[in-house]
Amino acid sequence: MRQYIQEKILPHVLKPTRYLGNEWNVVKKEWEEAKVTMAFAFPDVYEIGMSHLGLHILYGLVNNRSEFLMERVFAPWVDMEEQLRRHKIPLFTLESYRALGDFHVLGFTLQYEMSYTNILNMLDLAGIPLKSADRQEGPLVIGGGPCALNPEPLAPFFDCFLLGDSEEMLLQLLEITARHLNEDGKFDREALLGELSLVSGIYVPGFYQLRYKPDGTIGSVDPAKEEVPPRVQRRIVQNLDEAYFPTKPLVPYMEIVHDRMMLEVMRGCTRGCRFCQAGMVYRPVRERKKDTLLKQAEELVQNTGHEEISLTSLSTADYSCVQPLTKELLNRYQDGGINVALPSLRVDAFSVDLAAEIQRVRKSGLTFAPEAGSQRMRNVINKNVTEEDLLGAVTAAFRAGWTNIKLYFMLGLPGETNDDLAAIADLAKKVLDIGRQELMAQRGRPNITVSVSSFVPKGHTPFQFEGQNPVEELRAKQQFLRGQLKGRGLKFKWHEAKLSFLEAVFARGGRKLAPVLENAWKSGCRFDSWDEHFDYAKWQTAFENAAIDPEFYANRPFDYQEVLPWDHLDAGVSKAYLIREHKRAMEEALTHDCRWDECTGCSICDRFQVENRLWGDEINVD
Repeated sequence: MRQYIQEKILPHVLKPTRYLGNEWNVVKKEWEEAKVTMAFAFPDVYEIGMSHLGLHILYGLVNNRSEFLMERVFAPWVDMEEQLRRHKIPLFTLESYRALGDFHVLGFTLQYEMSYTNILNMLDLAGIPLKSADRQEGPLVIGGGPCALNPEPLAPFFDCFLLGDSEEMLLQLLEITARHLNEDGKFDREALLGELSLVSGIYVPGFYQLRYKPDGTIGSVDPAKEEVPPRVQRRIVQNLDEAYFPTKPLVPYMEIVHDRMMLEVMRGCTRGCRFCQAGMVYRPVRERKKDTLLKQAEELVQNTGHEEISLTSLSTADYSCVQPLTKELLNRYQDGGINVALPSLRVDAFSVDLAAEIQRVRKSGLTFAPEAGSQRMRNVINKNVTEEDLLGAVTAAFRAGWTNIKLYFMLGLPGETNDDLAAIADLAKKVLDIGRQELMAQRGRPNITVSVSSFVPKGHTPFQFEGQNPVEELRAKQQFLRGQLKGRGLKFKWHEAKLSFLEAVFARGGRKLAPVLENAWKSGCRFDSWDEHFDYAKWQTAFENAAIDPEFYANRPFDYQEVLPWDHLDAGVSKAYLIREHKRAMEEALTHDCRWDECTGCSICDRFQVENRLWGDEINVD
């Protein structure tokens, strides 16, 4: 099969390297020696999927176990899909070129709502029935990742979802699957799902039934079986320092989005930004020790050929050992031309100093995310930074020689006024003026890029109760800013409002949206997050054919008492806390970070028996 595909198909597709496999450090196991085989599916192209740290973690973790085997598959680009359908070849994994239907488990990572149609397309290309109820044989189809915390629009298509950190849970799932396999390598799907539904963190949507009210809202979500828990708790790896981490990752032969070594310094963030789903669902903060990271970095350098080490997390400048770690990494590797990078920076002079330190090898642009233009709006979203913080940081950056500064904002935030919107442009112009003053002596010219996304309300956040601005209003706000942000030195970027609208529909929507996804896929929707493939007219038709009003999900405020599609999935932070934080947002009241101050009452530590785990002073902070 490999020879046929490489000779007959790959010469006719764009970027054939996407489908070759055989990368440096690839793992190829004997199929017959594995008790359980699993395909890890990323529902986007190779370049994006291979930049995802979670893929590398799970690939190494599973393949470290002699009895298990994991291979990879990515969404084929449209030209490859055409070739596969023309030659009647089922979608296959890169390691063995085996069809996905041959595996015991097929696991999709759910990173973004607008990749959902790609999932249906990959199932169809593999010849696997789309709906769980129609699958009598074939692989167990599972999902994980951040979108698994509201997977209801996908519920009919999956057998089960893994909620939270997968390191321990996925191995448990594979062990249980191994016990259920008979001599023919098949399993009783109902019996397997029955046992999996009792594992903490595993959600089997087919075992829950929904009751709706006349107004279309959910009346209740109840277990259909007596033994199934009414709420499924997310899994948390408490001691990240002892958790598995891959130090011999796959090294692609083609350029990918993030072509570098990745060191995960910590998980979780407790800064409490009220729009941020990751900040709520990855709590508490769990750091790795500096010595652990130095050892991992040494092995990564030995096992890859990358020229950059990225310190990854939600907010790396908050890592308690960030200064000694970066200093030691630079001392060890800068003579070898290896750079150190921080993907996210705080808005303060400390971050600029840190950026200056780590970019001794190569200097790139700096990005800050004030999120909102006015202080009032930054208080609403609980972004604990001031205009003075930002202006001080950019002044230091220009003095240190940076000329390119990117500023990230959101529009359409709850309670936003025209004055708040105008403040975005005012703030950008102040940054430009500072750049001109500071760079005058150096004869440099500042370039300020203002990137503005539209607010998308997400589940498990304080702003889950807020509706999104209608598309027309979002576009009017984009046009206003476009008019304000003209001139030399200023560049304005914005996101497609209709795409943000669909993202909100599926982020806040429930099980009734599944037919819409299927209709959209059947009409040709795939790669919806790619500009050249996004076709809103097809989505409108898909909603009409399913008799679904998308504005009911995206634009309508949710009442505090309403049963939300994800209320039976416990991410850790209590609904009472989210309601309290939403009320505080409307009062423009700030909530502090529990890493450095007293408990804020989100309830996760008490209910999940976890805690913030910091190593800066070799102590833990409750």
